[in-house]
Amino acid sequence: MTDDLYWDPFDTEIDTDPHPVWRRLRDEAPVYRNERFDFYALSRHADVEAAHRDPKTFSSAHGTVLELMSSDPSPVQMMIFLDPPEHTRLRSLVSRAFTPRRVAEIEDHVRQICAGLLDPLVGSGGFDYLGDFGAVLPSAVISSLMGVPEDEREEVRGHIDQIFHLEPGQGMINDTSFEAMIWLHGYYSTLLEERRRRPADDMISALTVVETADTDGTTRRLGDEEILDFMQLLVTAGTETVARLLGWAAVQLAANPGARAELAADPALLPGAVEELLRHEAPSPVQGRWTTADVELHGTTVPADSKVLLLTGSAGRDERKYPDPDRFDIHRTFDGHVSFGQGIHFCVGAALARLEGRVALEETLTRFPVWEVDHERAVRLHTSTVRGYASVPITV
Repeated sequence: MTDDLYWDPFDTEIDTDPHPVWRRLRDEAPVYRNERFDFYALSRHADVEAAHRDPKTFSSAHGTVLELMSSDPSPVQMMIFLDPPEHTRLRSLVSRAFTPRRVAEIEDHVRQICAGLLDPLVGSGGFDYLGDFGAVLPSAVISSLMGVPEDEREEVRGHIDQIFHLEPGQGMINDTSFEAMIWLHGYYSTLLEERRRRPADDMISALTVVETADTDGTTRRLGDEEILDFMQLLVTAGTETVARLLGWAAVQLAANPGARAELAADPALLPGAVEELLRHEAPSPVQGRWTTADVELHGTTVPADSKVLLLTGSAGRDERKYPDPDRFDIHRTFDGHVSFGQGIHFCVGAALARLEGRVALEETLTRFPVWEVDHERAVRLHTSTVRGYASVPITV
């Protein structure tokens, strides 16, 4: 019986621990229908992965966040809201500047940022792992990557933080968030103009010169708005998801002290631990899509022009894919997960997120091999597409 089975991404009580509900969805209603908010949800790994890999049927052009999705294509021309061929051309250009080599080259700088944030906390007895470190690091890294002058990075970080301001009943759709985005758009516009006049060794400068040939042979470069949209995407998605990853890491490793001790003793285990963290608690567990045709799945027809939510957070715990999926195991061997998406919309910043997660945990464990989480003071963060912690006070 599924009469009592209910899930939506706005219910904070469910979202505190959605895994029992997601398990029931996978078992009892793999194509779940929510009439109240007018969406379908796919919860099994195989179905979520297949939908990610079928952008023709599961379109991103109508938005990927439930409360922003509509029958009209999204007016925001950000890469995650585009389908081919527009997405293909833009992704090709952006990828030429945002290369694994460029990301790898900043590892030493990421370590320096970590040291600058963590060293003053040694001997403190405790701190907010997110507020003092985990949420500060990704915006600092991205500002450095973009070429924001060092003496302006703190002001930029303050506005990045305000993008994620939440209002009760409104979520991130509020004046504080909008004003922060407007300020950052203006700031990055000025920085882009400066880099077009005087290029430097940073990503903004690289984005101004990448080019590729269209099918008709004409040379294509990124326009200003395309560069600014990509910068906004990298700032919002990159900052938010890495912060949530590190918050989950602080909580999970405190709950698994044996695994934490192994990681402290052998940093070579950290890349695998980061993948297991991403699988076990996806920082962004829900992605929206829009069907362009009828879809038959598990005996249910999802009509064309329907909102479909892909539950990547549920897919990571699907026992059809992962043995004993609720167990956190840093030695788990598996062939991938969907926490970065799959297919054409696979996260363009995945290499950067993995680098930041690995280095941040290594630098943390070097200084603080043992900690406890103050769960009474920890603050959860809930949006329709992001799940994790806003504050994780720890004692060291």
